[in-house]
Amino acid sequence: MDAPPPPAAAAHDCPELPRRGLMFILSSPSGAGKTTMARRLLEAEENLAMSVSVTSRPVRPGEVEGRDYWFTDRERFMAMEREGAFLEWAEVFGNLYGTPLAEIAEGLREGRDFLFDVDWQGAQQLSQRAGADVVSVFLLPPSIEALEARLRTRATDSHAVIAARMARARDEIGHWDAYDYVVVNEVVDHCFQQVRTVLAAERLRRQRQTGLIDFARTLMR
Repeated sequence: MDAPPPPAAAAHDCPELPRRGLMFILSSPSGAGKTTMARRLLEAEENLAMSVSVTSRPVRPGEVEGRDYWFTDRERFMAMEREGAFLEWAEVFGNLYGTPLAEIAEGLREGRDFLFDVDWQGAQQLSQRAGADVVSVFLLPPSIEALEARLRTRATDSHAVIAARMARARDEIGHWDAYDYVVVNEVVDHCFQQVRTVLAAERLRRQRQTGLIDFARTLMR
Protein backbone atom coordinates (compact mmCIF):
# COMPACT_ATOMS: atom_id res chain seq x y z
CA MET A 1 0.00 0.00 0.00
CA ASP A 2 1.31 3.41 -0.91
CA ALA A 3 2.24 5.68 1.95
CA PRO A 4 -0.23 8.51 2.56
CA PRO A 5 0.84 11.92 1.29
CA PRO A 6 2.46 14.20 3.87
CA PRO A 7 0.09 16.64 5.55
CA ALA A 8 -0.15 20.07 4.05
CA ALA A 9 2.06 22.62 5.72
CA ALA A 10 0.29 24.68 8.31
CA ALA A 11 -0.08 28.37 7.61
CA HIS A 12 2.42 29.22 10.32
CA ASP A 13 5.03 27.00 8.60
CA CYS A 14 5.18 29.32 5.60
CA PRO A 15 8.50 31.14 5.46
CA GLU A 16 8.53 34.76 6.56
CA LEU A 17 10.67 36.49 3.99
CA PRO A 18 12.92 39.41 4.90
CA ARG A 19 11.48 42.72 3.80
CA ARG A 20 12.12 46.41 4.09
CA GLY A 21 9.91 48.28 6.53
CA LEU A 22 7.49 50.98 5.51
CA MET A 23 6.32 54.37 6.71
CA PHE A 24 2.55 54.33 7.14
CA ILE A 25 1.02 57.80 7.21
CA LEU A 26 -2.40 58.52 8.64
CA SER A 27 -3.77 62.02 8.15
CA SER A 28 -7.16 63.57 8.69
CA PRO A 29 -8.79 66.79 9.77
CA SER A 30 -9.05 67.16 13.55
CA GLY A 31 -12.01 65.09 14.73
CA ALA A 32 -12.12 62.71 11.75
CA GLY A 33 -10.84 59.72 13.71
CA LYS A 34 -7.10 59.65 13.05
CA THR A 35 -6.16 59.19 16.72
CA THR A 36 -8.66 56.38 17.22
CA MET A 37 -7.50 54.64 14.05
CA ALA A 38 -3.83 54.95 15.03
CA ARG A 39 -4.49 53.52 18.49
CA ARG A 40 -6.36 50.53 17.08
CA LEU A 41 -3.64 49.82 14.53
CA LEU A 42 -0.94 49.89 17.19
CA GLU A 43 -2.97 47.49 19.35
CA ALA A 44 -3.60 45.07 16.48
CA GLU A 45 -0.25 45.09 14.67
CA GLU A 46 2.86 43.71 16.38
CA ASN A 47 5.40 45.05 13.89
CA LEU A 48 4.14 48.63 13.91
CA ALA A 49 5.45 51.39 16.13
CA MET A 50 4.47 55.00 16.42
CA SER A 51 7.07 57.38 15.11
CA VAL A 52 8.01 59.60 18.06
CA SER A 53 8.30 63.22 16.97
CA VAL A 54 10.43 65.98 18.38
CA THR A 55 8.38 68.99 19.46
CA SER A 56 8.92 72.45 20.87
CA ARG A 57 5.62 72.54 22.74
CA PRO A 58 5.44 72.13 26.53
CA VAL A 59 4.87 68.72 28.11
CA ARG A 60 1.21 68.03 28.92
CA PRO A 61 0.08 66.18 32.05
CA GLY A 62 0.60 62.43 31.67
CA GLU A 63 2.99 62.66 28.71
CA VAL A 64 6.29 60.77 28.88
CA GLU A 65 9.55 61.83 27.24
CA GLY A 66 10.44 59.40 24.44
CA ARG A 67 7.02 57.75 24.41
CA ASP A 68 4.74 60.60 23.41
CA TYR A 69 7.32 63.08 22.10
CA TRP A 70 10.92 64.13 22.40
CA PHE A 71 10.59 67.55 24.02
CA THR A 72 12.95 70.43 23.33
CA ASP A 73 12.85 74.20 23.01
CA ARG A 74 12.34 76.18 19.82
CA GLU A 75 15.99 77.22 19.53
CA ARG A 76 17.32 73.66 19.76
CA PHE A 77 14.63 72.41 17.38
CA MET A 78 15.67 74.87 14.68
CA ALA A 79 19.34 73.96 15.23
CA MET A 80 18.44 70.29 14.63
CA GLU A 81 16.57 71.26 11.47
CA ARG A 82 19.62 73.10 10.13
CA GLU A 83 21.73 70.00 10.88
CA GLY A 84 19.41 67.85 8.72
CA ALA A 85 18.11 65.80 11.65
CA PHE A 86 14.50 65.66 10.43
CA LEU A 87 12.76 63.76 7.67
CA GLU A 88 10.02 66.38 7.86
CA TRP A 89 8.96 69.19 10.14
CA ALA A 90 6.12 71.67 10.42
CA GLU A 91 4.71 74.39 12.63
CA VAL A 92 1.19 73.72 13.92
CA PHE A 93 -0.67 76.23 16.10
CA GLY A 94 2.61 77.90 17.01
CA ASN A 95 4.48 74.70 17.95
CA LEU A 96 7.16 72.86 15.98
CA TYR A 97 7.01 69.13 15.22
CA GLY A 98 9.63 67.05 13.42
CA THR A 99 10.35 63.41 12.52
CA PRO A 100 13.89 62.25 13.49
CA LEU A 101 15.73 60.80 10.50
CA ALA A 102 18.29 58.41 12.04
CA GLU A 103 15.85 56.22 14.00
CA ILE A 104 13.52 55.75 11.03
CA ALA A 105 16.29 54.91 8.57
CA GLU A 106 17.69 52.19 10.86
CA GLY A 107 14.25 50.71 11.52
CA LEU A 108 13.33 50.47 7.85
CA ARG A 109 16.52 48.54 7.11
CA GLU A 110 15.60 46.11 9.91
CA GLY A 111 12.10 45.54 8.48
CA ARG A 112 10.22 47.57 11.08
CA ASP A 113 7.13 49.56 10.18
CA PHE A 114 6.39 53.03 11.51
CA LEU A 115 3.09 54.84 11.90
CA PHE A 116 3.02 58.59 11.32
CA ASP A 117 0.40 60.99 12.60
CA VAL A 118 1.12 64.06 10.44
CA ASP A 119 -0.80 66.69 8.49
CA TRP A 120 -0.74 67.07 4.70
CA GLN A 121 2.44 69.16 4.82
CA GLY A 122 4.25 66.49 6.80
CA ALA A 123 2.95 63.79 4.47
CA GLN A 124 4.19 65.74 1.47
CA GLN A 125 7.64 66.19 2.95
CA LEU A 126 7.92 62.53 3.92
CA SER A 127 6.89 61.45 0.42
CA GLN A 128 9.48 63.75 -1.13
CA ARG A 129 12.26 62.55 1.20
CA ALA A 130 11.44 58.84 1.51
CA GLY A 131 9.66 58.03 -1.76
CA ALA A 132 8.81 54.34 -2.08
CA ASP A 133 9.07 53.75 1.68
CA VAL A 134 5.94 55.85 2.25
CA VAL A 135 2.30 54.71 2.16
CA SER A 136 -0.19 57.50 2.87
CA VAL A 137 -3.85 57.26 3.91
CA PHE A 138 -6.21 60.19 4.35
CA LEU A 139 -9.36 59.84 6.45
CA LEU A 140 -12.40 61.89 5.47
CA PRO A 141 -15.44 62.54 7.68
CA PRO A 142 -18.84 61.45 6.29
CA SER A 143 -19.89 65.12 6.24
CA ILE A 144 -18.64 68.51 7.41
CA GLU A 145 -21.58 68.63 9.85
CA ALA A 146 -20.52 65.32 11.38
CA LEU A 147 -16.98 66.61 11.77
CA GLU A 148 -18.10 69.74 13.62
CA ALA A 149 -20.40 67.68 15.84
CA ARG A 150 -17.48 65.43 16.82
CA LEU A 151 -15.37 68.44 17.76
CA ARG A 152 -18.15 69.92 19.88
CA THR A 153 -18.84 66.58 21.58
CA ARG A 154 -15.31 66.57 22.98
CA ALA A 155 -16.25 69.60 25.15
CA THR A 156 -12.55 70.40 25.58
CA ASP A 157 -12.20 73.40 23.26
CA SER A 158 -13.73 76.87 23.20
CA HIS A 159 -15.98 78.05 20.38
CA ALA A 160 -13.08 80.09 18.98
CA VAL A 161 -10.77 77.07 18.95
CA ILE A 162 -13.43 74.92 17.27
CA ALA A 163 -13.96 77.59 14.62
CA ALA A 164 -10.21 77.66 13.97
CA ARG A 165 -10.08 73.88 13.74
CA MET A 166 -12.98 73.82 11.28
CA ALA A 167 -11.27 76.39 9.07
CA ARG A 168 -8.09 74.32 9.14
CA ALA A 169 -10.11 71.14 8.45
CA ARG A 170 -11.54 72.58 5.24
CA ASP A 171 -8.03 73.46 4.10
CA GLU A 172 -6.72 69.98 4.94
CA ILE A 173 -9.59 68.27 3.13
CA GLY A 174 -8.57 70.16 0.00
CA HIS A 175 -5.35 68.10 -0.09
CA TRP A 176 -7.02 64.66 -0.17
CA ASP A 177 -5.73 63.96 -3.69
CA ALA A 178 -2.09 64.01 -2.53
CA TYR A 179 -2.55 60.67 -0.72
CA ASP A 180 -2.21 57.08 -1.95
CA TYR A 181 -5.49 56.01 -0.32
CA VAL A 182 -8.58 57.87 0.88
CA VAL A 183 -11.06 56.28 3.31
CA VAL A 184 -14.34 57.78 4.54
CA ASN A 185 -14.61 57.22 8.28
CA GLU A 186 -18.36 56.84 8.78
CA VAL A 187 -18.35 53.55 10.72
CA VAL A 188 -15.19 53.17 12.80
CA ASP A 189 -14.96 49.35 12.60
CA HIS A 190 -15.41 49.34 8.83
CA CYS A 191 -12.89 52.14 8.39
CA PHE A 192 -10.39 50.28 10.56
CA GLN A 193 -10.68 47.12 8.47
CA GLN A 194 -10.13 49.11 5.28
CA VAL A 195 -7.05 50.83 6.67
CA ARG A 196 -5.64 47.56 7.98
CA THR A 197 -6.20 45.95 4.57
CA VAL A 198 -4.15 48.71 2.96
CA LEU A 199 -1.31 48.06 5.41
CA ALA A 200 -1.36 44.29 4.78
CA ALA A 201 -1.32 44.73 1.00
CA GLU A 202 1.53 47.25 1.08
CA ARG A 203 3.66 44.92 3.18
CA LEU A 204 3.38 42.36 0.37
CA ARG A 205 4.59 44.67 -2.38
CA ARG A 206 7.27 42.85 -4.37
CA GLN A 207 9.67 45.78 -4.09
CA ARG A 208 9.62 45.60 -0.28
CA GLN A 209 10.26 41.86 -0.02
CA THR A 210 14.03 41.90 -0.03
CA GLY A 211 14.25 38.12 0.45
CA LEU A 212 11.97 37.27 -2.46
CA ILE A 213 14.64 36.83 -5.14
CA ASP A 214 16.63 34.26 -3.17
CA PHE A 215 13.47 32.43 -2.11
CA ALA A 216 12.17 32.23 -5.68
CA ARG A 217 15.51 30.87 -6.85
CA THR A 218 15.32 28.03 -4.34
CA LEU A 219 11.92 27.08 -5.75
CA MET A 220 13.29 26.93 -9.31
CA ARG A 221 16.21 24.64 -8.51
